[in-house]
Amino acid sequence: QVQLVESGGGLVQAGGSLRLSCVTSGSRFAFQTMGWYRQRPGHERELVAELQDRSSANYVDSVKGRFTVSRGNARNTLHLQMNSLNPDDTAVYYCNAKGTYAKHSYDYWGQGTRVTVSS
Repeated sequence: QVQLVESGGGLVQAGGSLRLSCVTSGSRFAFQTMGWYRQRPGHERELVAELQDRSSANYVDSVKGRFTVSRGNARNTLHLQMNSLNPDDTAVYYCNAKGTYAKHSYDYWGQGTRVTVSS
């Protein structure tokens, strides 16, 4: 069974930084696409940053220049370096992994890690 486990969330003051990590287990193949989503209070879940097959990353406009998504050295791991955090970044952050294997498509989610940015 595939599991995604996020870590690194917490409480930070505005202007501070956090580094989120996502570790997966149980997959027989490498995910082609991994990304971070978030759900802010009163909002729908949105894509924050996505990395496809170690190519260039895609970011939502509000985090460009502040957040950096990267793959870890271990297979199917993902990080999100978040700098210059502001209260609007307060959300539950979810790791997502997508891949195709043996003609089947897979889409997995972690349980989320909460980030709270105080003003």
